[in-house]
Amino acid sequence: MFARLVSCALLACALPARAQVAPLEVTVTRADVDDEHVFAVNASGAVQAAPMAVWKVLTNYERMPEFVPDLQTSRVIARMGSDVVVEQFGVARFMFMSRDIHLLVRVTEVPITAIDIGLINGDMKVYSCRWELVPLASGGTRINYTGKMVPRFYVPGFLGANIIRSDIQRMMTAVLARLDKPDQDK
Repeated sequence: MFARLVSCALLACALPARAQVAPLEVTVTRADVDDEHVFAVNASGAVQAAPMAVWKVLTNYERMPEFVPDLQTSRVIARMGSDVVVEQFGVARFMFMSRDIHLLVRVTEVPITAIDIGLINGDMKVYSCRWELVPLASGGTRINYTGKMVPRFYVPGFLGANIIRSDIQRMMTAVLARLDKPDQDK
């Protein structure tokens, strides 16, 4: 749903067993802060691809709609050194409902180790996340995703964490599957 799009705001399909170095882990917790439902997300998985190959895929923002579920467009608006402004459009789906989502985010790249994303404007009140790339002794890469989000639209509190967990799991599965095939960007 909206978390899948938002999570993939840069970054976001079954993962082949051979590619999985460790199982995909996803947790979502909800805290009520000042009458807001703040969702904290943690997800982690590993691929056989080397960190540099993973980096090239995750920072190719305009190709993300090719593999991120429900992300329709993603385009770079500006690039200033390690800072990139990216605009994304997609659809959030839950059961029989859908909602168009627009985000404008600032991405700060820390080459080959981290991608920090913060909201400039869009359909979220709060959105910040971090993708971390950790080299593995096997030559592969562990990808850690953490974030906090508060949508500008209603998400049922009692179901919200489960909806977001499902979205993040779907998005991470698709992203990890794509990361294990980095040669597709040639």
